[in-house]
Amino acid sequence: MEGTIPSVATARGTVHRSAAETRSHVLRVAGDLFYLRGIRATGVDLVAAEAGVAPTTLYRLFASKDDLVGAYVERADLDFRGRFTAAVDGAGPDPRDRILAVFDVVFAEVSSGAFRGCKFLMSLAEFPEPELPAHRNALAAKSWTRARIGELTEALGAPDPAELADHLMLLFEGLHASGQSFGPNGPAKRARGLAERLLSAAGPARNGS
Repeated sequence: MEGTIPSVATARGTVHRSAAETRSHVLRVAGDLFYLRGIRATGVDLVAAEAGVAPTTLYRLFASKDDLVGAYVERADLDFRGRFTAAVDGAGPDPRDRILAVFDVVFAEVSSGAFRGCKFLMSLAEFPEPELPAHRNALAAKSWTRARIGELTEALGAPDPAELADHLMLLFEGLHASGQSFGPNGPAKRARGLAERLLSAAGPARNGS
């Protein structure tokens, strides 16, 4: 229940957290482990031990590992949406700058030194079953990104905004995949330049002028 206060054992003693705080803490720890070790390779008992909670506490918060993994992907999605939106909003009113800001934020992620790949593509690879929460939430994350890119190409006034959005989405995914394979000094470093070329080739709609 939300009102319970689970106890979390640490090296400095017992920390009392609300259920919501404990859930957030467990998700953070689980997310780090899943990303570093792989989701299927990381057991619930390890998550509980690293989080400093009893397995019974973890299962009060998440009914199963599938629920825990689904919540991890959902949390990663919300985090990315926030970074995506902040980058676009911070780029100013020009639709081209707003689109390029998307590639800047992904390249910064690839260049961070902690990048192991796109969390959503990794989740889809480990959980190909469409009915599982991890798969549904990862697909929702990708669908949201594609829709937002489509809105940006509409604002740009490209003659075929849907086609341009598809091209940019392919580049977006390629940036993640190349960054995972070769790091920031591989083909990923050319992604922004290629995005600029796509935008220049598309051009704004002429509206008869």
